[in-house]
Amino acid sequence: MAAIELEGLTKDFGEVLANDGVTFDVERGEIFGYLGPNGAGKTTTIRTLLGFLSPTAGTARLLGHDVTDEGALLEAKRALGYLPDSPAFDETATGREIIDLHGSIKGDERSDELLELFEPPLDREVRDYSRGNVQKLGLVTTFMHDPELVILDEPTSGLDPLLQQRFTEFVRAERERGLTVFFSSHILSEVRKLCDRVGIIRDGRLVTVEPVESLLNRSGKLVRLHAAEPVPIGDLEIDGVHDLAAEVDAGPSADHEYAFTFTGDVNDLLAALREYRLIDLSIEEAPLEEVFMRFYGGENADDRESRDDRVAAGVDASDAVGGDDDV
Repeated sequence: MAAIELEGLTKDFGEVLANDGVTFDVERGEIFGYLGPNGAGKTTTIRTLLGFLSPTAGTARLLGHDVTDEGALLEAKRALGYLPDSPAFDETATGREIIDLHGSIKGDERSDELLELFEPPLDREVRDYSRGNVQKLGLVTTFMHDPELVILDEPTSGLDPLLQQRFTEFVRAERERGLTVFFSSHILSEVRKLCDRVGIIRDGRLVTVEPVESLLNRSGKLVRLHAAEPVPIGDLEIDGVHDLAAEVDAGPSADHEYAFTFTGDVNDLLAALREYRLIDLSIEEAPLEEVFMRFYGGENADDRESRDDRVAAGVDASDAVGGDDDV
């Protein structure tokens, strides 16, 4: 049985269809990344999984429990850790009081270990916390009861690079212990380091679900070419060359630099360059951003911003009605 199962999950706010027939499973013991820009529908999926929103259509199961069944969902939540994109705590309480409260509600198996790892300032009131310190406290409360499944919405937001690295190493180790992780992110380097599989959502629809390695293979290689003489563009327009750009310096000792993405046979590329004197040639893995932009490159920033506003308005409207969010 999968840890998370979605089949045809739909959430329609009226003006915007935030989730449109979303279907995928998250297997037990895997790290699954859920990718998309703001307004794509990631947080709506998470809020529906947690019972904060009721689906318009379709089904969702969390650790085998139907999320629309209040009793079953409560049972699932006993084995769940959740970190929202903007954790909120009683601002008049100290970090220590927050930890004690969460421990009294859901148990405390690991807070000492987690406090040593993430180091939130326990003796200060939350209202004096920085954004990063709130996130550190959120990570402790998410994992302190040793859950089977964690759902994380932008988990490294506000963390400095050192804490981001600690988080990455911690999650990898937890996966080895059997933890299932579902996390929403738009930080692709984070996804590359952690995920077994990823799902990409656009305009509420799931575009693809596949292993990270498959996405990397699809993106090809990033080639940087530094030549002592001009290389005619036509000689570089071979199968597999994309997004070719050239930078040519002026002067008698001019250097000629070219950069492009390459998805073809490297041997064909080397054969095309054989007659030219090269100063440097680097071939490296293309960034995952290249793949991501293939799914989003056709959507301009104004369209995304407009959609973000409509989704936010739709969520606010559902909150005003009440009922779905009182969990």
